[in-house]
Amino acid sequence: MLPIDAAAHSSCWRRRHPVDKAVLGLGLTLLAVSLPPWPGAALVLVTALAVLLGPARVPGRRLWRAYRVPLAFCVTGALPLLVQVGGPDGFLSPAPHGPQRAAELLLRTSAASLGVLLFAFTTPMSDLLPRLVRAGVPAPLVDVALVTYRMSFLLLDSVRRVRDAQAARLGHTTRAATWRSLGGLGATAFVRSFDRAARLQAGLAGRGYDGTLRVLVPEARISVRFTAASLTLLAALAALTLVLERPLS
Repeated sequence: MLPIDAAAHSSCWRRRHPVDKAVLGLGLTLLAVSLPPWPGAALVLVTALAVLLGPARVPGRRLWRAYRVPLAFCVTGALPLLVQVGGPDGFLSPAPHGPQRAAELLLRTSAASLGVLLFAFTTPMSDLLPRLVRAGVPAPLVDVALVTYRMSFLLLDSVRRVRDAQAARLGHTTRAATWRSLGGLGATAFVRSFDRAARLQAGLAGRGYDGTLRVLVPEARISVRFTAASLTLLAALAALTLVLERPLS
């Protein structure tokens, strides 16, 4: 199990309905994209961080380990805005207003990523996917997502086991041995994934699979108070952004 999934299963908001957390987390993401980068996205970033470390009780170290990957993509996407290709100043030159645009994009994307992480850190996929059928998503599509979600963990576990076995047999002592071990790891993972898929298909057929995976979903009700508080917070962020954006008279 990935750390973010382990955190979602042990979250203090685990028993809340996914709609409650979607209104807050995805609402913050929507505000980060739609509001002006300054001060809108900055306010969203600070608010999402405060909610994650505060009421949601996400450990700071675990949050940083999950956040640094999308943050790296955000930085990588903002860097090209600093330069322009071609023009009177040469093949490669600083872009007009490049630092400002790069900072705006970085604010938007980093704030939006925190909103998505807020939902991910508090909502296990096993609680979300079965409820999508009630929301109108076709059942076969949800079943494929459930199986893919399960198989991804099995594949990661197989890769870890093979890598540990290679390390115990001194398969990473030299560069050449590391490359040979990497090739063997890829081949073994490929074969094992097909083997596990065949075993899964045989197991489903033996249990009378009729095209629908039936799973138990924890009972939860949409909290009107929590949803109203989330909407109030989102509205306050939007109003505060509009107030701060206006020039002082």
